[in-house]
Amino acid sequence: MNKKVYKIQDMHCVSCARNIETEVKKTPGVSAVKVDFVGGKMVVEGESFSTDEIKKRVESLGYKATEGEERIMNITETELEDKKRVKDARTRAILALGLSLPLMITMTFMYLDRMFPGQIFVEAILAFVVVYILGWKTHVSALRALKRFYANMDVLISLGTTAAFLFGVAAFFIDVPIFFEVAAFIMAFQLLGRYLEEKTKGKTSEALRKLLKLEAKSARIIVDGKEKEIPVEELKIGDVMIVRPGEKIPTDGKVITGQSSVDESMATGESLPVEKTPGNEVIGSTINLEGVLEIEATRVGEDTFFAQVVKLVEEAQRSRIPIQEFADKVTSYFVPAILVIALLTLIGWILIGNWFVAVTTTITVLIIACPCALGLATPTALTVGIGRGATQGILFRRGEAIELMGKTKVIVLDKTGTLTKGKPTVTDIIEIGRSESSTILRLAASVERNSEHPLARAIVEKAKEEDLELLKTEKFKAIFGKGVEAVVKSNRVLVGRRLFMEENNIDVSTIEKELSKLEEQGKTAMIVADTDQVLGIIAVADTLKNETKNAIEELQKMNYKLVMLTGDNKTTATTIARKIGIDEVIAEVLPDQKVEVIKKLQEDGAVKVGMVGDGINDAPALTQADVGIAIGSGTDIAIEAGEITLVRGELSALIDAIKLSRTTFKIVRQNLFWAFFYNSIAIPVAAFGILATMIGPIIAAGAMAFSSLSVVLNSLRLKQVEL
Repeated sequence: MNKKVYKIQDMHCVSCARNIETEVKKTPGVSAVKVDFVGGKMVVEGESFSTDEIKKRVESLGYKATEGEERIMNITETELEDKKRVKDARTRAILALGLSLPLMITMTFMYLDRMFPGQIFVEAILAFVVVYILGWKTHVSALRALKRFYANMDVLISLGTTAAFLFGVAAFFIDVPIFFEVAAFIMAFQLLGRYLEEKTKGKTSEALRKLLKLEAKSARIIVDGKEKEIPVEELKIGDVMIVRPGEKIPTDGKVITGQSSVDESMATGESLPVEKTPGNEVIGSTINLEGVLEIEATRVGEDTFFAQVVKLVEEAQRSRIPIQEFADKVTSYFVPAILVIALLTLIGWILIGNWFVAVTTTITVLIIACPCALGLATPTALTVGIGRGATQGILFRRGEAIELMGKTKVIVLDKTGTLTKGKPTVTDIIEIGRSESSTILRLAASVERNSEHPLARAIVEKAKEEDLELLKTEKFKAIFGKGVEAVVKSNRVLVGRRLFMEENNIDVSTIEKELSKLEEQGKTAMIVADTDQVLGIIAVADTLKNETKNAIEELQKMNYKLVMLTGDNKTTATTIARKIGIDEVIAEVLPDQKVEVIKKLQEDGAVKVGMVGDGINDAPALTQADVGIAIGSGTDIAIEAGEITLVRGELSALIDAIKLSRTTFKIVRQNLFWAFFYNSIAIPVAAFGILATMIGPIIAAGAMAFSSLSVVLNSLRLKQVEL
């Protein structure tokens, strides 16, 4: 099966995407077409098809297709294009609103019978600029649609604004009301909605851009016994790479020589480094922390773990979302129906024999049917809801998350950095014999301050918290993967694991019970010994965040099914889950496996799944979930991949996010109901000639403005809602 990705330019609404799909499916050899309006992409699959033929079909509809690749290779170019589109839409919206406001003032003069000299010319010029210069894209889109015998929202907007503008032009020659301000405000609202849309669309590819920026750019390989630096794209399977401390591992491979600790948090989400020795596998783009490693490349290019993560994120982002399907249905039925009603109204009144009423009534139908209230119903509620969320430390990156968050029944929770703090801290200091906890901590911290290991830093940090003065040390030595030792006041002090003590002939049999208990709790036990006897045990673990337990209890009261999904070992995960009351635990899973778990939970289409995570490893699962919720203290990639970001990094913010989502979407539903209710009442009234007078379009414009105002005021209630 052949598969190609195309970038599509100049799409303005979901009906554009639908019509492109319909046309491209007619291409010989094409079996499936998916157009992502938000992402501006089209994926075509088939046995064999012509790219030139596909481009011609897309261009015949008035759009431009450019063949691309599965991955966004030119990060800078794509980012600049998105920013340019948003800036252009913002400029048009601001100018349109700015030029429409003076028309409101002139309209007031007209109603007071105090028109100033040349007022009609000023109104005509301002309206022309707004409707046909700033809004020219809408008219071009409408003409293209009509040329292909289909309708979109732009057709209705174009006909409505043109009808109102022409009615204003007629005022130059006959005694009819002036409607330039109606045309201008209709277009201004349209351009404002277009700006909000472009702003949302511009965020779509940010996760992929930031993800790609993390990829290693070069590799140092051994060629004929000498080191040579090459671009990572030139790596081949079997190449031997040299990776020094602090450097990224260029690609997936296997350690040949050397030993070190590697930060794999971007892949597994685990805060603790993983020790690597000859024979161990490593993941590309993870960070080597300590020793020098020689690594043989085992996977390169699109086969690497990193590339697969990028692919998973992109595929999940291309998936259809409920709001797209809803918009498709609205566009499919609403706009053609209005056009048919307007045409029947015109024909009906002509047959009756009243040309004036026929024209006036038809224009009134088009003006009163212009979907300003319908267009404002969702974006105004979302704008206010998103603004309210920002003040509460809740960032909604995609508007549809507000709809879906309220419908979720299952919430999947990552462990590290989400439920826990994401970094090791000292949890227990166990005294053995007569040793005091402060003495044990002071000795251990004095030795460990010479080490850069995260466990060592946790012990030193604990000593600082307790204001302990560290002692001078000599002859410090670190034994990789086992422990450290140093001379303190002429005594040899050792800090490390059980094996390290046994190798130094220190008996640990008397503390086996304590060690086993700590290990069962998922903690790392560090034994502290002085010369030949055990002084105590320091336990280090990733601890729960302060508000986690209360947040879990609240979510259970809200009848959510909770699942812990983590790459950590099963013992640690089960221990944490037991503490906070989560019954279902899925542990020791990699990013692609996390995606499969989410997909399985989504098998019943009626069940919406929310995923909460904080690491790069969570990015594919966050995008696969119906709602991805990123912890703000996590990585930028998780934040970009998630639809919702909890800035303060506490799970309790999720409760507020759910309440705000439910309230906001309730407002959206109310807005949509009143917008449709308004049209269902107003359109028949206009069509049957009840407003068939010269002031009919004025009443229509007033009714349209009132419906839009009611939607805005209803949305503003969100500012006062108590969470």
